[in-house]
Amino acid sequence: MSQGRIRLAVLTSSGPESRTGPAVAEWFVEQARKFGGFDIDVVSLPEANLPVLVTRPPSAEATEALAGISPRLAAADAFVVITAEYNHAYPAVLKSAIDWHVDQWHAKPVAFVCYGGRSAGLRAVEQLRLVFSELHAVTLRDSVSFANVWDQFDDEGRPKDPEGIALAAKNMLNQLVWWAQSLREAREKRPFAA
Repeated sequence: MSQGRIRLAVLTSSGPESRTGPAVAEWFVEQARKFGGFDIDVVSLPEANLPVLVTRPPSAEATEALAGISPRLAAADAFVVITAEYNHAYPAVLKSAIDWHVDQWHAKPVAFVCYGGRSAGLRAVEQLRLVFSELHAVTLRDSVSFANVWDQFDDEGRPKDPEGIALAAKNMLNQLVWWAQSLREAREKRPFAA
């Protein structure tokens, strides 16, 4: 099996003005660093500023925006998508980033960290599983979720229940490593054809 560090792209879909998104993202990136074995690239989708309307071929504006994100997604061995839930779905900025890319997702694992109200963002994740399946990505069954997220972090942005949620992150990261190494080895031996 291929060894070496896993190139992990962490996609965030909330801007810095969000009350909870940055705290969730910072917490998760810290967990991934503690876990070890990853080269982490945090991809802020709001900052990527991709056009919502997907055109083929891309406009000059889209080509410029894609130049900042597409190579980063292509280089990744694995992805973690951090998403809120809005109206039982995921944010438009995430949908746009997914739809602008095709080959970048092929035969790579995708894990989820989600947050929201009572549903903890899990309805958004269920929709994302369908979308990533269409793109030949492998979604992990286990995710990390924060129900009523505004009650889960203290004023310094730290989880109020650090042990329980850290264990969920560790379990998910263990699965992500297995899938990332296995799929990387498979892609090296035989390129994926969609």
